[in-house]
Amino acid sequence: MAFSDGMLGSQGGGGNRDGPQLPGMENLGADAIMMGGITQASEIPAGMEFIPSSVPDGEFTMQVAGSSSGGDLQIQVKPVCMTFEDFFASFSPDSHPSLSVSPVTGRMDRRGGEVTPMTIHCDPKGQAGTFTGTLVIVLPEDNSKICYKITANVF
Repeated sequence: MAFSDGMLGSQGGGGNRDGPQLPGMENLGADAIMMGGITQASEIPAGMEFIPSSVPDGEFTMQVAGSSSGGDLQIQVKPVCMTFEDFFASFSPDSHPSLSVSPVTGRMDRRGGEVTPMTIHCDPKGQAGTFTGTLVIVLPEDNSKICYKITANVF
């Protein structure tokens, strides 16, 4: 969002962002130690929520050997927007922690264009069972999302 020169707001003169750091965040850098909490990719903006829609746009099932280092499932996401859109992808908070997706950010083609390949990874860490999750792909510029239910049958 761009502002004209006449709209300086409370920030004052222009694009200088070298002001004070957030209190308590002065030493948060490469040597910081995070304890607990949900791990989220650093490319995803803070505060972005991955809340699934009530009905998924599709469902995928994968088979994974529990004794292995995990398994991958390739999916092809069809573009749904009228223009090229940036996206952010993650599993919803209620998803099984063994599930992850790559890439977590990117640019999706416009409707009718190239599909976006994504890799779902399940790392069961020796566990067995049925692990479920909802992959949520947020398209913030279009104010929409794409959701897929993922089921990993780990044996």
